[in-house]
Amino acid sequence: MSIARRSPAARSNPAGDRYPEPGLMEVKMLDKRARELARGPNFASLATIMPDGTLQVHVMWVDADEEHILINTEVHRRKFKNMMANPTVTVLIVHRDNPWSYVEVRGEVTGTVTGPVARSHIDALSHKYLAVDEYPRPIMSERVICKITPKRIVKFPPT
Repeated sequence: MSIARRSPAARSNPAGDRYPEPGLMEVKMLDKRARELARGPNFASLATIMPDGTLQVHVMWVDADEEHILINTEVHRRKFKNMMANPTVTVLIVHRDNPWSYVEVRGEVTGTVTGPVARSHIDALSHKYLAVDEYPRPIMSERVICKITPKRIVKFPPT
């Protein structure tokens, strides 16, 4: 038995015409819906590529600026090392009240921010997700914000 392969970004209708998948956009910056979901108290799944080529997925707190998805982690963690070795990532942000409403951002880590800005950012995320003023867990190394520049965004439901 053979498995037919098709482009993930296109499919054919019965007439054989190709058209884009619903909700899929090739982009260079975030759209309004992706920013809203990232800035709200919604959780994200971050997929990175391990050194052996397998995927690692973590549930994460998430944020956004005008152009990037922002992930805050520590420099000693495997996910950060993965992103520095291979910047290709996918971030799936699911609406906390409706799991059928989500955005998937496929992109690359194009920048990092460390120091007091990264520390202040994790405290702001703690306030957003836990309603506390400071990050409650011990910081084992240096905090870092990873800036993810989108290449493709998949939205559901498509708008």
